[in-house]
Amino acid sequence: MDVDTREVELLEDTLRKTMLAKSGAELDAALMELGWAEMLTDIPELAVPLVFRLLGETGSHASVLVDVVLNATGNTIGDTVELPLPYANNTWVVWDRSAEPRPSATLGGLPLFPEEEGYPIRIAEARVAVSWWMIGSARAMLNLARTHAVDRVQFGKPIASFQAVRHRLAETLVAIEGAEATLTLPGVDNPDLTALLAKAAAGKAALTAAKHCQQVLGGIGFTEEHDLHHHVKRAMVLDGLFGNSRELTRKAGAGLRARGSAPRLAQL
Repeated sequence: MDVDTREVELLEDTLRKTMLAKSGAELDAALMELGWAEMLTDIPELAVPLVFRLLGETGSHASVLVDVVLNATGNTIGDTVELPLPYANNTWVVWDRSAEPRPSATLGGLPLFPEEEGYPIRIAEARVAVSWWMIGSARAMLNLARTHAVDRVQFGKPIASFQAVRHRLAETLVAIEGAEATLTLPGVDNPDLTALLAKAAAGKAALTAAKHCQQVLGGIGFTEEHDLHHHVKRAMVLDGLFGNSRELTRKAGAGLRARGSAPRLAQL
């Protein structure tokens, strides 16, 4: 399916407005009406980065991550099966897709609940999807911190003019851009390794954004009234899905040591 630039812009605008207005089961239904299943099947290279980045930027959530796993494993998109998903520290979680989620506490605002055990599933595509979600969250945090730095005045000038603040914002941007560059690697020869490295880089970028943007925002960033804490919690939870950044970095390193060489992931 060929999609021109104008169509992509219209789709992004529609998705953003929908995500700002809905979340959870309502957003699941709205995305299906917008053709999410067809997009995931026909143009995943466009649909996954766009949808998951916008989920991060808007702070909304939907169970479309489960659809990515279902599609990669040859199952029906939209199935409400409680599929065990690997989480950090060799644990498992399930995403509750029911119209009436469980009354117990959720994990970081997402309907994720502990599962006693799971089984091996294909997760490379899901790691890429979660990575784009974290990139979106990281950019949202950076935008909040930048806006605060420009508007907040201390000693007669915006704090954005202070070198320490500028360094934190710059380091955050570099981490985000680096992670996004990793996500755009073709990954044809080593899709699993590329997805693993992308997830590790995106997790590191999101956690870097959380740390630096919290420092820039100061006390206001801790309050319930400010949006930052929503993105911080979301980033911490998403980092754990399919292995956190620290675990994946160690896993990649162990694999490279065992191999004795590093595969070429990009033509430079």
